[in-house]
Amino acid sequence: MTLSRSTLANRVSAALEAAVAGSRASLRGSLARGTADAFSDIDVDWRVPSAAFPDCLDVAPVLSAVWPVAAVRFSPDFLHSPVQRLVFVRFEGVPLFWRLDLDVRTEAADDRPVPAAEGEWSRPASALANALGAVKAVARGRFDDARGLLDRGFERIGSSDRATGEWAADIARLASACSRGEPELAGLAAEIVALA
Repeated sequence: MTLSRSTLANRVSAALEAAVAGSRASLRGSLARGTADAFSDIDVDWRVPSAAFPDCLDVAPVLSAVWPVAAVRFSPDFLHSPVQRLVFVRFEGVPLFWRLDLDVRTEAADDRPVPAAEGEWSRPASALANALGAVKAVARGRFDDARGLLDRGFERIGSSDRATGEWAADIARLASACSRGEPELAGLAAEIVALA
């Protein structure tokens, strides 16, 4: 079965709303504005009742009913917030660029980070997301953005390496370093290198 990004986004929003009474899911970002390109991800804002918030963080079962989920990762920025989480979801068998960035929040959310402690989140997984972001930036001709993403990715995993402007090689080095740090990322790293 083939699936378009907009169909996936709409099904995700509908499934989230159906899963929690009184919740509202809406598209944000370039898909909502109608300015998405081939490299745009899926941004969804999910407003949930305060009492339901803790149960809403286990999004994999709801989203797996829409399309198989490959991985779920939480941003460290709001990992301990009682009112907000930023969840990154990768689906199986669709372009890597179609990552779901899901902002789960109550009406009381105030965007003040309640960050994770060191060791509570995966630095290699986060840096690998930077590598994918660099692929997008290069494809869009945003070379300064690509350099910044790669440099921050290397810093995140404690590497002194930096971007050289040889983009495919730079991305491959970062992806390789991430998979060495966390071997279960090897498959995703290989996909990102192939894209680069």
